[in-house]
Amino acid sequence: MNITIFGSGYVGLVTGACLADVGNHVVCVDVDAAKIERLNRGEVPIHEPGLDDLISRNAAKGRLQFTTDAESAVRHGLFQMIAVGTPPDEDGSADLRYVLTVAETIGKYMDEYKIVMTKSTVPVGTADKVRARVAEALSARGASLEFDTVSNPEFLKEGAAIEDFMKPDRVVVGTDNPRTAELLKALYDPFTRNRDRMIVMDVRSSELTKYAANALLATKISFMNELANLAERMGADIEKVRQGIGSDPRIGYSFIYPGAGYGGSCFPKDVQALERSARECGYQASVLQAVEETNRRQKQVLFRKVASHFGDGLRGKVLAVWGLAFKPNTDDMREAPSRELMESLWQAGARVQAYDPVAMQETQRIYGERKDLKLCESGEAALVGADALVICTEWKEFRSPDFSRIKASLSQPVIFDGRNLYDPILMGGFGFTYFGIGRGQPLPV
Repeated sequence: MNITIFGSGYVGLVTGACLADVGNHVVCVDVDAAKIERLNRGEVPIHEPGLDDLISRNAAKGRLQFTTDAESAVRHGLFQMIAVGTPPDEDGSADLRYVLTVAETIGKYMDEYKIVMTKSTVPVGTADKVRARVAEALSARGASLEFDTVSNPEFLKEGAAIEDFMKPDRVVVGTDNPRTAELLKALYDPFTRNRDRMIVMDVRSSELTKYAANALLATKISFMNELANLAERMGADIEKVRQGIGSDPRIGYSFIYPGAGYGGSCFPKDVQALERSARECGYQASVLQAVEETNRRQKQVLFRKVASHFGDGLRGKVLAVWGLAFKPNTDDMREAPSRELMESLWQAGARVQAYDPVAMQETQRIYGERKDLKLCESGEAALVGADALVICTEWKEFRSPDFSRIKASLSQPVIFDGRNLYDPILMGGFGFTYFGIGRGQPLPV
């Protein structure tokens, strides 16, 4: 099949590479000429395990192309996938300007039947706006062409996106046209051959499904962090509690790990957008508001623990920070807890020696050269001369380090573990002063 994807960011690149890998001819179009030049040179602008090889292999075989030529791209594909960004507006609502600009472009250049698909995470009712914008562009040029608009949200986890696309647990399609549903079934059949995972529904339900999924996962995280804060005040260990409740199959173990708050491009933005949509409908989404507020406070917990421990002030102190990306296996630092921590430390006069396996370049891009930030080539290098170690991201290489070496490198044997990677009793045996999340060490009120 011929497929056009607007947007060569995270969703667009993963979707395009995976669809090309099963034999489709995919054209990815983007207005960013520099990004397209990089992609055509074989340089992938994001970190996602396996994506570089997938793109290079399919580009070499001619099944995956990158261009800035929107006109030729529109004429190429039966499927016109919209995968551009929907950044949060000042009021928290999703900014749809890029989505609707693409819709207008499709209407301007299409010359035969097209299926216009929104893969971007968009508020309920966006497909109606897309349909109207395509129709307006067609009318402006006096054309009368048939097209369908479809909601087809993505459910890709950063760090495991290729596996998620190739072996999906569900493919959600929102359409009111049975013929379109059959065409989508044919498109996704290579990925769902062992059993049908396509769930067809009306367009608005499909749009809400994406927001509902992310909001529910964010709710689980914030609820667990709320319990962690309560456990600290009660002298309980949240990790034992997690095991106790996770063993209940009605609850399960996914997304009940306490920590320093959630980040990334999806959960913060989508919770805010859904809460804003609720307000526009005249409904107060109290749970969503609490989820967002709990996460905002949780991102301050690590800094508060550090500041509480060094009661004489942080000016002149050096903190080693392990992990900068918002989660492992990505270089994405959007809304990352590490940013909140480092910026608070700098404001208090402390210096940071940081290490992340893949997010160093992104950190450099965000913060540039700073006297109070040293980016180190290894976790061990970040420790040298630091007054304490702070863990923000649960990369595998941090799970079983040489604790004797850590203790020897730090000027004080103190660890603030924002992901509960280590056992407090073991840390005590090594002579560390150890602070986890929800492990019976309350912050002062």
